[in-house]
Amino acid sequence: MTIHIGAKPGEIADTVLLPGDPLRAKWAAETFLQNPICINEVRGMLGFTGTWKGNRVTIHGSGMGMPSLSIYVNELIKDFDVKTFIRIGSAGGMSHKVSLRDVVIAMTSSTLSTPSLGIFKEVNYAPCADYDLLEAAVASARAHNIATHVGGIYSSDVFYDERPDLTEQMTRHGILAVEMETAELYNLAARHDRRALSVCTISDHLLTHEALSSEDRERSFGEMVEIALEAAFV
Repeated sequence: MTIHIGAKPGEIADTVLLPGDPLRAKWAAETFLQNPICINEVRGMLGFTGTWKGNRVTIHGSGMGMPSLSIYVNELIKDFDVKTFIRIGSAGGMSHKVSLRDVVIAMTSSTLSTPSLGIFKEVNYAPCADYDLLEAAVASARAHNIATHVGGIYSSDVFYDERPDLTEQMTRHGILAVEMETAELYNLAARHDRRALSVCTISDHLLTHEALSSEDRERSFGEMVEIALEAAFV
C-alpha cells in the first residue's frame, strides 16, 4: 500500500496496462480480463487485477498528464516492482498519414517539458519504447489487420494548447499524434530498467478537426487493448 495505491502486496501483477481514465480501466478489465478484482480505489483512481489467457495483468488508471502518471508509475515500480508498462490511451492525430480509429504505436515521444526535466538539466534526452514490446505490438496489429502507424509522437503538458506554430513544426517533422503521458513513462522506464510501450487510438484529429463519438471510441479502443495484451505476453 502506498499514498496513492491501496493495493496489498501481491495484488498487482508484473505487467500493468495504463489508461488515463479510471473508468476506462474498469471497462477494459471487465471486457478483457478473467475474474478481475478491484485492487485500488484511492482518490477514485481505479485499478484491477485479473488474468488474460492465463497471464496475470493489472489495468490501472494513470490520470491525465505526465505529473499524474509519474506518481503512479513511480509507486508501481518502487513499491510493487512492476516490470512492464503499456499505456493504452487516446491521442489526437497530427499527420495526414493517420485517420480516426487508427492505432499509433509510439517509438519515441518528443515533449517541451516532463517531470524529469530537473534531472536531465541541459541534456535533451530522447525517451523511446522497449523494442521487444514494440515489435510484438506491430506483429499483433498486422495479424489482426488493424490500421497501425509506428513513429514519433508528442507528449504535451497542456490540453488546451495555444501554440499553432508548435503543431505546425510537429507535423513538419513527422510527428504522428499528440497525447499527454508517454514521454515521462519512457523516461521512468529507462531510469528504472523497466519495459514500456505506448499504444494509442486516434480519437480526434488536429488537422481535419474530426472526432469520434463516445460510442465509437469504446468500440475502437478494444483493438488497442488487444494489441497491448498480446504484446505483453507474446
